[in-house]
Amino acid sequence: MGRHEEDPMARFPDNDLISLLGETPRYELAESVGPDLRLAELLDGGDGIRDLLLAYTTPEGDVRLRKALAELHGVSPDDVVVTVGSIHALFLLAFLLLNRGDEVVTASPAFPLGHNVLDAVGARVHKIPLSFESGYVLDVGRLREHLSEKTKLVSLTSPQNPSGVAIAPSTLEAVLAAMRERCPDAYLLVDETYREAVYGDDAIAPPAIALGPKVVTVAALSKCHGAPGLRIGWVITRDPDLRQRLVTGKFNTVISCSALDEALAVKVLEQRERILGARRRMLAQGVQRTAAWARANAQYVDWVRPNAGALSVARLSPAVFDEAGVRRFYEALSSEGVRVANGTWFGDEARVFRIGFGLLSLPELEAALAKLTAVLQRTATP
Repeated sequence: MGRHEEDPMARFPDNDLISLLGETPRYELAESVGPDLRLAELLDGGDGIRDLLLAYTTPEGDVRLRKALAELHGVSPDDVVVTVGSIHALFLLAFLLLNRGDEVVTASPAFPLGHNVLDAVGARVHKIPLSFESGYVLDVGRLREHLSEKTKLVSLTSPQNPSGVAIAPSTLEAVLAAMRERCPDAYLLVDETYREAVYGDDAIAPPAIALGPKVVTVAALSKCHGAPGLRIGWVITRDPDLRQRLVTGKFNTVISCSALDEALAVKVLEQRERILGARRRMLAQGVQRTAAWARANAQYVDWVRPNAGALSVARLSPAVFDEAGVRRFYEALSSEGVRVANGTWFGDEARVFRIGFGLLSLPELEAALAKLTAVLQRTATP
């Protein structure tokens, strides 16, 4: 039976994460993005956008955009393929690298769409659990146990979604060492979507692409730069054969990206220091305020401090919230116009929830967290 002969309705399961693209509540704490850039912030009278030809671009992506991304990652422009957001990159890699029955090792909880594309191509997926108790730190020994000659891909995210916890470079090196021993032909995919969204003057982790030729990285302008509406992502690989397969795969799925999106993406990267600098200061305030909220509510919740990104996770204390209390918590939040991201969206337990602290202004974040506190106090198990 061919790879795509299964029930097409089962390829991509429903997930309530899609609600983030619908009606927005008064206090949105479920999102993992910062404020969206406005077009006027990027353009001036001499930007040349008015004269842009709305033609096809190349399957590889605008050469100016690829050069800018290559400089930021220490690679050649020929190592970069521009995609329609990072999810397109993840889909292409799954579709091109995996056949039905091939094995993948990944971690859970995770961004659900990243797992869905692996399931959609019929791969056998081994999920290494990341626990709240361990601070969502990856256990390399446990990962190593699932590697074999059938492993074609190891797919990781750093910083992780939903926790914002990063994988240390030394841990990635240990993963690669285990792969060289157990599955030397496999690729290590690292989704670096949140890598540059650090807090204030915190150090930025180096790009994982420098770790070796079997490493592939993906990212996008959606999270760190505030431009999810541009739908621009990228894959970086130093394997010429894989790069050509990605270009061909892109041509056969979307032909090319939008010329307007790519031109505006160049503008974003030209102004990246201003854009990222302002957002890092805002994220520093957001994570500090969220940490203070967690300390003040320690009798109700536990919290894991993230390394980067506008996201973190808290857990309703089992000593204070039974299963009925967890249900009351979410129901009461909805009635207060507050939304957090239920841990079940990502493959975690319901008592864990993602708090996004980058989208709201600081006064709005304060108001949202105050309402969150009131709901905790009101719904805790008697």
